Formats: sequence, C-alpha cells, structure tokens
Amino acid sequence: MTDPGSDEHRDGISRRRLLAVAGAAAGGLVVGGLAGGAVGVASASGDDGSSTGTVAFHGEHQAGIATAAQDRLLFASYDVVTPRRADLEKMLREWTAAAERLTAGQPVGDPATSAALPPTDTGEAEGLHPARLTLTVGFGPTLFELEGTDRFGLAAQRPDALVDLPAFPGDALEADRSGGDLCIQACGDDPQVLFHAVRNLTRIGRGVVRLRWSQEGFGRTSSTTASQATPRNLLGFKDGTDNLRAGTAELDDSVWATADDGSAWMAGGSYMVTRRIRNLIEVWDRTSLAEQERVIGRVRATGAPLGSSSERDPIDLAAKDAAGLPLIDPDAHVAVANQDALGIHILRRGYNFTDGLDPRVGQLDAGLFFIAYQRDPRAQFIPMQQRLAASDLLNEYIKHVGSAVFAVPPGLQPGQWWGQGLMES
Repeated sequence: MTDPGSDEHRDGISRRRLLAVAGAAAGGLVVGGLAGGAVGVASASGDDGSSTGTVAFHGEHQAGIATAAQDRLLFASYDVVTPRRADLEKMLREWTAAAERLTAGQPVGDPATSAALPPTDTGEAEGLHPARLTLTVGFGPTLFELEGTDRFGLAAQRPDALVDLPAFPGDALEADRSGGDLCIQACGDDPQVLFHAVRNLTRIGRGVVRLRWSQEGFGRTSSTTASQATPRNLLGFKDGTDNLRAGTAELDDSVWATADDGSAWMAGGSYMVTRRIRNLIEVWDRTSLAEQERVIGRVRATGAPLGSSSERDPIDLAAKDAAGLPLIDPDAHVAVANQDALGIHILRRGYNFTDGLDPRVGQLDAGLFFIAYQRDPRAQFIPMQQRLAASDLLNEYIKHVGSAVFAVPPGLQPGQWWGQGLMES
C-alpha cells in the first residue's frame, strides 16, 4: 500500500484526484439528496503538517484561517433559495454536524443505510486519510439584505464591517464568479477529500441553497506559520513573504473581530475577501527577467528585495543604484503592497488555480485565487486594493475577474452550530 506521505502518493494519486475534482467542479458540484459511503478513520490528531492528520473542528476561531495552510483548496459559494428562515437554520445545524464528522475523517452519516435508500455518504473518500481537512463557513452581505428585502429578518444584525466592496480601477468582474449568500472554504492535502466534503454539504443543502460558483486551487501562495517555506505563484516568484504568522499578537490584532467592533455575534470571527485574479500568462511569458523583477521588486531566484541578498531582508525603498536611481521602482508590486509602510496587515491564504483554456480567447485561464482575512475590510483590504489598483506595475499582467466578501463567525464549542450566534442574536 502506498504511503500517503510519499512522493508517489502525492505526485501520482493526488494529481489524478486533482483532475477528478476539477472536472466535477466544472460540472457544478450540484447533486441531489443526501450523500453516502464511509470515510477513512482519522489518524493521530494535530495540525502538524502531516497529510494524515486531523485539525480540531472546535475552538475559539474557525479552523482554516490561522491553521497552517494546506496544499489544496475547494471553495464554494451558494445562494439561499428557500424563503424560510427555519429551513436555513436547520441546514446550518446539519452542515455543522456533517462538518464535525468530515473533518474527523468519519462518514457523514450511518453507513448502514437500507439498500432501498440512497446512502447517507457518497463514499468517494472511503479509505482515505482526513488530510488535515478544514471547513470554514462565511455569510455574505446578500444573506442579510437582498435587493432591499430583509428576507430572513437579519438586516439589523449585519455587521458594519460587512460592506459591499467598491469598484476598483481595472476590475473586470464576472457575476457568475462573484458574490454569494454563504460560502464554504474547504482546505486540505487531498483534493478528493475536499471534493467529498463539499459534495456532501451541497447535497445536504438541496432545496435550501444552490451552488453559485466554485473554485479549486492548488499550491498555496502564502505561509501562515513561521515553519512553512514561502511558496511560489504561477508567475514564478515567491509569494507571501511578509504574510502574518499564526500565534503572533500582530495576527490577533489584525484578523480577529471583537465585541467592541459593533457586532457581538462576530467576536472571535473575521472578514474574508476573495478575488479571482487571472494571470495574463502569455504576456508575462514574453517579458524579460529584468522587467519581471522590476515589476515585482524582488529577485526571482531568491525572493530577496532588489538590492538585497535574502528573502526576508527589509524592503528599502530609499536604496539607489550607481546612477542614483531607485533600486526598487516606486510602483513595483512590493513597494505598493508594502504592508508595513501602509500600516495595514491582512492574513493572506490564497491558492494558485488553473481552469484550462479560455475558449473565448484561446489562452490559459490560470492565476491566483486570493483569500484574505482581516478584522475590518474598510480599514484593511479596501484601502490596500485601492492603492494597488491605482499604480501597481503588476496590473499590466493580471485581471480581477471575481470578487466576494463574507463575515466568518467565530469558532464553535461542542453542541453549537454554524450561525447560531447570528440567528439567536
């Protein structure tokens, strides 16, 4: 039997599963009824970087935010299609119960289902390890109010920080890749485990929610712990060098909402912004290395800021070359996005993506699925993105085609359910 941590397992079986997930995600993930089968038993618990481990579902904060970033992502955004609040609450209770089992490596329900009925778990994760699966839920602005209608009596509970993002210069947003009433962020180290989880939650939600859009991702583009090496994005550069790190006061101050922020039910939660950023791969691939490094502001090989030798050297925007010109262009990506200079910090948790060829233009549809967590998008993501959209040299090589914002409530204790604080407030 192949060792689940071996290169053969990760490079062979995992690639096959990635293709299976991509094909299923393209098909919409929407299937009817309740789901069926049996999932492999969880191995030793702990967020230790092992593909066989489990991540605790319960805690002060939802898992999947400050958790050590896993290798894979399957993100799903949903529209609520029921007019009845009771149906929504019931589904959230069922989703929570299912998520507790899924993240522990257990089947969604009793596998001993009558042969005359659909099985209660779809079964494609049977025998697989839990793969550090985390499931994180969020609530979009339209859950609280849709076209002026307070359909679930939640408008008064909408946090002030849950704002509709403004239009940014250069946006080319597509409605079918943006927004949503609810979201599920599934992260883990095996795409088949992620697909199984999202598929089963989607089936449980039949008649209450409908999948609006989904995004599969691979190759995390940021590190969330000090022990993780900085990964590379599809442009070939190290990405997320200056990201916040778990277990630091800076992350706690920048990411977690408090009761003093105005919404008691969001204390211990966070606000998630997603952006589907398409890389203009063909243009970038015709660009010289010197120009690529000027655009990014870093040495491609090492990740060091231009003029420095190590990746984590401070970014010196005042450094000059022999001709007296800035070593780092003032509009280089690292200069415009410099969080220390802005006094703004966010927790990045994005992933690379590729969805094959775009038949409209015959070019690769690939790039960065950007995910960021913060305490308040009004003070963090929005001013940062406004600055980037105005002058970042990288804008010539990227295009923002999808966008969403969600309130991610705090973590749960045993017996609690997703959205309970909101629904009962």
